[in-house]
Amino acid sequence: MAAPKRGRSASAQSKPGRSLALILIAIVALTGGMFASGHDTPRLGIDLAGGTSITLRAVPEKGQESAINKTNMDTAVDIMNRRVNGLGVSEAEVQTQGSRNIIVNIPKGTNSEEARQQVGTTAKLYFRPVLATEASAGAATASPSPSASSSASGSSSSSAKPKATGSSSSSATPTATATSQGRAASDALKADASSSASPSATPSANSSSAASAAATKLEAQYTALDCSKKAVQNTAGKDATAKEATVACGKVSGVWYKYLLGPAAVDGTDVKKAQAVYNTTTAAGWQVTMDFTGKGSDKFASITGELAKNTTPQNEFGIVLDGQVVSSPYVSSSITGGNAEISGSFTQEEAQSLANMLSYGALPLTFKEDSVTTVTAALGGEQLHAGLIAGAIGLALVVIYLLIFYRGLSVIAIPSLLVSAILTYVIMALLGPGIGFALNLPAVCGAIVAIGITADSFIVFFERIRDEIREGRSLRPAVERAWPRARRTILVSDFVSFLAAAVLFIVTVGKVQGFAFTLGLTTVLDVVVVFLFTKPLMTILARRTFFSNGHKYSGLDPKALGAKPPLRRTRRPSGPAAGPVDPKEA
Repeated sequence: MAAPKRGRSASAQSKPGRSLALILIAIVALTGGMFASGHDTPRLGIDLAGGTSITLRAVPEKGQESAINKTNMDTAVDIMNRRVNGLGVSEAEVQTQGSRNIIVNIPKGTNSEEARQQVGTTAKLYFRPVLATEASAGAATASPSPSASSSASGSSSSSAKPKATGSSSSSATPTATATSQGRAASDALKADASSSASPSATPSANSSSAASAAATKLEAQYTALDCSKKAVQNTAGKDATAKEATVACGKVSGVWYKYLLGPAAVDGTDVKKAQAVYNTTTAAGWQVTMDFTGKGSDKFASITGELAKNTTPQNEFGIVLDGQVVSSPYVSSSITGGNAEISGSFTQEEAQSLANMLSYGALPLTFKEDSVTTVTAALGGEQLHAGLIAGAIGLALVVIYLLIFYRGLSVIAIPSLLVSAILTYVIMALLGPGIGFALNLPAVCGAIVAIGITADSFIVFFERIRDEIREGRSLRPAVERAWPRARRTILVSDFVSFLAAAVLFIVTVGKVQGFAFTLGLTTVLDVVVVFLFTKPLMTILARRTFFSNGHKYSGLDPKALGAKPPLRRTRRPSGPAAGPVDPKEA
């Protein structure tokens, strides 16, 4: 039984080069991927790069504590993402942390006060009747028929128009098509909006002079509106109240359109539920279904009945979220019963996104600002510089310690630290575009702490080898006998460190998670480096005369370690005449 085991062990020991080759291939592959991705440096957090970090806490309405759940929080994040992107900030990130917090990180160069206003206010969702619409380039949209094929967008187009139908009403049949973004949302279209209004329509004789002036001003705004400009897309009609007619922008199949919209007829809070479903009955694909409250059902039936009497585009209602048209489906009959469907050539992602936006108006949540941290680029650079200096000092002290106490063994420990550092850097650089990981100051602290954790693993292994040498064994057997014991100790130690990092990551929010994530990552890499680099390299160097003969600078000098004489066994004579012999060790 013992002999085969030694044979297998010897076979594994004779090929440590395989492990070294494996980790070197992994380093080359990861480094190549890093440069190929175009992200050759880790993504820096707000506290290092400069910018604004806003922490928002979800507060449910009275009696609605269960409203704080993953679905509602994800919907809120989606809405806030749209708002932050509306500021023209391409590197901003909005994400949930914990069960009730949302963190908004906006990099330097952004107006922090404007950002706070954007993410801290409740989203406004309305259904408004469409009075006129045309492409921002100036080409008027064609009048699509109700039976036209669906397009890839929720706004008017030259080939198709989304259609809203009742899902339970006998007066509306769900056979019409819809675009991929077509959907009805939350805030109200006013029932008294004129279904025949147009940008060129003149006020009636009995209209007040104030209303006439407002209509003229709105016409001028519509005529001058150019939705192809990014600065205009998220600001047109943004401050309009629900009772006012307004202008807005919306995107259709990659082309921006401008809209003239009537007063809101349905409010977002009138939508009780919205969800994306796959229609398997009629093979219509992905649809968005809406359920209205009792009051919302009456409003929606009234406005759709009025719109159904008009021709395109005045038989459409615009779903307006934060001043931007996200869809403009048309109707051909009044939709009653409190239910409606928007169907067409949706993908699952498009349908879900539309349902999320419709649901936001019904969320029984508000968000309170817990903290706002603004860091200038100069201060961020100073903090990064200080962190790098601290890391360099820590690394230098570890190297000095290894050189003094382990001498030649530092030839193994220092390259191992270097391999660990390379893997950590490359993986952090890849995780930036991959999962949005940002290196903040606590994360730098975690990396510095990891230097000690990694060095500790080497020390455990080296001390086990020294213990075997003190027992009188030569180096090569000492390495192989020391490894199983050191391996168990290293795994237990790293498991405890990883467990602590995981718990810290789960129970904390904010920047502390950066520390926990980095600590966990480097702990895992420590195991990889020790198993695939440190131990194989030690096995190879144990065959070299400098180490195997115990040179005084190798760190494995038997005399310096106080080693016992080599283990020897006396042979017991055969036969009864020999008498008892007590084996001794010299």
